[in-house]
Amino acid sequence: MKTTHNAYLLFIALSAALGGLLFGYDTAVISGAIGNLSKYFDLNAIETGWAISSALLGCLIGALFSDYLSSKFGRKATMFITALLFILNSIGTAYPETFTLFVIFRIIGGIGVGIASMVVPMYIAEIAPPKRRGALVGNYQLAIVIGIVVVYFVNYFIALQGDATWNLNTGWRWMFGSEIIPSILFLIFIFLIPESPRWLIQENKITKAIQVLEKLNSKEEANAIQNEIIASLEIGSKNQWKYLVQSKLKKALFVGIGLSILQQLTGINAILYYAPEIFKNLGSSTDTSLLETSTLGVVNLIATLFAIRLVDKMGRKPLLYIGSIGMAISLAVVGIAIHFNASGNWVLPFLLLFMASFSISWGPIVWVLLSEIFPNKIRSLALAISVFIQWGANFAVTQFFPSLVENQWLNAHFNGAFPFYLFSVICFASFVFVNKLVPETKNISLEQMDTLWDQK
Repeated sequence: MKTTHNAYLLFIALSAALGGLLFGYDTAVISGAIGNLSKYFDLNAIETGWAISSALLGCLIGALFSDYLSSKFGRKATMFITALLFILNSIGTAYPETFTLFVIFRIIGGIGVGIASMVVPMYIAEIAPPKRRGALVGNYQLAIVIGIVVVYFVNYFIALQGDATWNLNTGWRWMFGSEIIPSILFLIFIFLIPESPRWLIQENKITKAIQVLEKLNSKEEANAIQNEIIASLEIGSKNQWKYLVQSKLKKALFVGIGLSILQQLTGINAILYYAPEIFKNLGSSTDTSLLETSTLGVVNLIATLFAIRLVDKMGRKPLLYIGSIGMAISLAVVGIAIHFNASGNWVLPFLLLFMASFSISWGPIVWVLLSEIFPNKIRSLALAISVFIQWGANFAVTQFFPSLVENQWLNAHFNGAFPFYLFSVICFASFVFVNKLVPETKNISLEQMDTLWDQK
């Protein structure tokens, strides 16, 4: 029976995690298309940044409404909405004849990503037992990484199908249109998974909740979990804002926001989005730069798999420590190499080290922590706020990274290395933040998170 429960639990987690795969796919597809897209629409540096960051504006909008949608309609219905948005985005970005139309559909896709980035890890955390929650929520980040890796190779394969002229006019359209396949798969699998038992209990749908809990646990465990959820939720009070004035819960929200901001200020998305262009600037051809970018994706995948295996054994904080130091050192070396015009052979290994360090730590572990550090009574609201701030930081980094790279004064003094120096310093700061403020949540149930903040 336990094996059956575990298999069903894994199926649910992986089905929901397809939303993460689309997150990765949608955010990384632009990396292979941005060069030809910029030429096709004759974009300047600011417009090129907008082509990428417009989706992040959509993410901000999606995150802003994610708490309302998930609380009002449930986690499952909200994921269904995101699937529809992904489908619309994949079609719309493949056929635009104007840059404005392209941006509109990028924003629509971004709304889907913003909603999914809040509701999917929360849903997985709410159906997972404490001893497996880290690994199961980690599957969300794994799915993001798989989406990134898949689209890197899809972009590479598509680019090989024609010459430079074909890629300029058609190739990038196929890159965006390919997203419709995982979008439809996500839509199908949503019909096969149950609603979150914690949301059902919050809505006083006790009978349905216990049915779901009994599919995931033994009957005795299901009854015990049900009672814990009821006690922690305080049924009848849905005003989450009133709880945030409590000192300990404000601490939890502050930590969640801090983790969200620092995850983005590591520079990960600047590297993910602009990797092909970085390699081109270091002397690689278009095909070679896409292949080198794919290598980053493979390392991302392998390191994330290690993180999933380690997170429930080692805990959350040790992995964050390892990642912060690894990222800081690798980015500092990349900055030095670029500053002093070292060959691209120096840059690639340390970019791979940066990717491995991020992927074993701040990539998956932040999503794990965000899905679990908030007590039940404020989880959806606090997570929505944290994710909203996260996408705001992502937007800022993505929008202004090209300007930092092309700034004449900074280039005169740092030869294009300044962004990497800056991200390195921030990575060192992230180590201090974790050490001073972040609690260890290993083996703690969601219903015990309220007590956890009494100790901080």
